[in-house]
Amino acid sequence: MKKTLLGLAVASTLASTSLVSTAVSASEWSANAAVTSNYLWRGLEQTGGKAAISGGIDYSGDSGFYAGTWASNADWADGMTYELDLYAGFGGNISESVSYDVGFIYFAYPDETSGDADFSEIYGSISFDALTVGFAVLADGEGGDFSDTIYANVDYSFSLANEAEVALHIGSYSGDWLAEDSIDYGISISKSGFTFGISDTDLDGPAGDPKVYVSYSLDFSL
Repeated sequence: MKKTLLGLAVASTLASTSLVSTAVSASEWSANAAVTSNYLWRGLEQTGGKAAISGGIDYSGDSGFYAGTWASNADWADGMTYELDLYAGFGGNISESVSYDVGFIYFAYPDETSGDADFSEIYGSISFDALTVGFAVLADGEGGDFSDTIYANVDYSFSLANEAEVALHIGSYSGDWLAEDSIDYGISISKSGFTFGISDTDLDGPAGDPKVYVSYSLDFSL
């Protein structure tokens, strides 16, 4: 998803694929495109360590409402070649230094052969200047019930003298649906659309090895 990372994660993030949305002065449409050497979501590889190309379209209104869709190649399950996310929510400012974001996101994998990879989450975050605290709760998934898993994250960013931005991230995934309990953490530095980052988890095996990625992203007004 478009996260505060490749939002992250990322936003991410990813951050991705976390989503970052704020109220704007007028309704508008926008688009985004990105390429990354390794698509990571909550510290886990989504393309087996290979590169990924992604893009999305978003609508945001002056009420704080937003909605959008985002797609990327992905291949972490049999038959899977891509991921398609649909999301909507509200974001805005509580004060000059405090903002919020709440919404719903559906993660779809249309060509995955088992038919049980799709799932949805309800998410929310609150930001205090450069510090963001977020939560995502499983809404629905094949074989899972509401709130079976919870992901909590804390992100902090700051600017350097050369206009680059450094982002720090830590997240915790817990529950009994689809994946193991885990903690992921990372650091990245971004400037002029380029991002260099390092991510790791506390899992055993290859999933627990540090992963380095480079990405480039663009945003467009429509």
